[in-house]
Amino acid sequence: EIRLSLVGSEMCIRDSPVVVVIEDSDEDFYTFRRMIEKLDTFENTSHPLLRFDDGDDALDYLLREGEYTELTAPRPKLVLLDLNLPGTDGRDIIKGVRHDPRLRSLPIVVLTTSQNQQDIETCYANGANGYVLKRVGIQATQDTLQVLVRYWFVISVLPDPS
Repeated sequence: EIRLSLVGSEMCIRDSPVVVVIEDSDEDFYTFRRMIEKLDTFENTSHPLLRFDDGDDALDYLLREGEYTELTAPRPKLVLLDLNLPGTDGRDIIKGVRHDPRLRSLPIVVLTTSQNQQDIETCYANGANGYVLKRVGIQATQDTLQVLVRYWFVISVLPDPS
């Protein structure tokens, strides 16, 4: 049985659908985690986060390759993806996920600083469900993440990840 370290606790990955966060910046990840924790407390819900700071490892997990070939856990319910990552970058992760028939309905939201139109067009053309800019400043970041979290975790109806 493969055990993964989920943010906040060590638990068996099959216990609950997770949100995969692919982000190499500790600061950006911990800001997002604090927003999820606040929302979970307010909404009386639970959204375990599984973080990857490397594109290669994240793609292996999503595609169940490499050390994750024996993993029988349900698919994640959402992927939050930075574009510029060590190893496989976010653009290639989107392509890899969308080429796998088991993952075509998995929502992928890009969370990045890139305002480059080519990046935006490439991400949507390859199947991203959203493209959100990381904003500068604590309040702006909190406002953006609050809208993102409320939309994807409260308002939106997501496909069953299993």
